[in-house]
Amino acid sequence: MSMKTDHAAYGDAESLVNLHHLRVFCDVAASGGVRRSAESLFRASSAITRAIGRLEESLDIQLFERKGTGMLLTAAGETVRMRALRIEDELNTIRAEARALHPSFGRVATTTSSLFQTRKLMMAVMLADIHHMPTVAHLLGVTQPAVSAAIASLEAGLGRRLFERAPHGMVPTAPGAPWLRRFKRVLAELRHIRADIAALRGDLEGIITVGALPLVRTLLLPRAIANVLARHPRVRIRTLESPYEDLCADLLCADVDFILGAMRPLQDATLQTRVLFEENLVLIARAGHPLSRKRQIGFTDLLRYPWVVSREWSPLRKQLNAFFTSHGHPLPIPSVETADLALLRGLLLDTDMLTVLSEHQLHHEFSTGKLVALNSPMDGLTRQIGVTTRTGAQLSPGALALLREVEILAAPIAALPLDQSPDPAQLWGDPINKLDRPARTKATTGHLRS
Repeated sequence: MSMKTDHAAYGDAESLVNLHHLRVFCDVAASGGVRRSAESLFRASSAITRAIGRLEESLDIQLFERKGTGMLLTAAGETVRMRALRIEDELNTIRAEARALHPSFGRVATTTSSLFQTRKLMMAVMLADIHHMPTVAHLLGVTQPAVSAAIASLEAGLGRRLFERAPHGMVPTAPGAPWLRRFKRVLAELRHIRADIAALRGDLEGIITVGALPLVRTLLLPRAIANVLARHPRVRIRTLESPYEDLCADLLCADVDFILGAMRPLQDATLQTRVLFEENLVLIARAGHPLSRKRQIGFTDLLRYPWVVSREWSPLRKQLNAFFTSHGHPLPIPSVETADLALLRGLLLDTDMLTVLSEHQLHHEFSTGKLVALNSPMDGLTRQIGVTTRTGAQLSPGALALLREVEILAAPIAALPLDQSPDPAQLWGDPINKLDRPARTKATTGHLRS
């Protein structure tokens, strides 16, 4: 799990739905009435009624229809129940794993009740990211002993240490790491509940986090973000530009909603990918480069000039090396290795360096004639662009809207011949003008019932 110092990334324990109230809600929904729920939870009927009332008050919406035959879920109640069941599944899995690891440990909870405490879970996931208990306490406005007690309570209920001390602070233990990942997913589901309710009212809101790989940062993702924000101005969008492996780790614990960019081998069996389009990779140089005047360029020509390429472990670099090797030619020795597109762009514009990349990534330089694609022997080098999601994840309405916008914009690119570079004006027309932004646009949620 990646280190974070932004408190907002975790949500606010006071604004998140109360897990205890949510557990009571699930039981009432399953049993169909307060009295039956009170019996199964060993609580007074008045306590059950208060918990449901406080949950409805916190969400500002009615979750049940009270009838003489029992309590029936409203459309909002059904929406909340979908999230609640996902939370129960995560916490039940933790409990089952804890008992399997230590079957003779009598204090391991026989139910998940000890885990239905929002603030304790938040303290645990923050400590997993920040590694420093005093900082967690400061961010949450509590004392360090309060954080320590919360962690100890969780560990006692699970029969396993969640953290151990290391040179750089408190780090998750081997059994604790997957449980903390599930804690994070629980908190993400809690954050999505309010966004789900807002979508039922016709508004999209909440924070969307996209793992953005280089091939989509120039055209596709900026246009998709602009279109979504023009329609839904209350949405907030964050992009993460970390290495793919780190983005996959963030995706697994719901810190990222989806990853967009060049397809790569999956890092985990619980992730899934979908191809959006494929595009050619071309040999690129500045306008006026000596090779731009040659009608035919051979492999020997390519070795006469310096190269700027991605790092040795990157998929693009491996693909380029494999291309030269398969044609029986020595690999170009790079003068510069970088993952920074701005640096690569500057070197291409100011020197005679060469690189292999998609025109998509350097569209603005191609459209102004500053960079050109050379008539090179790079035929057959292509990259697939797609989206990576967590299997079974239920995206928030905002994330779903952004992903759908990406798919809409990608469809005409997929229909182009591989040797034709996308032209945004022809494919998509003008961006949605912010002056034409509707005052209120009905949210399209797909998985929600209004």
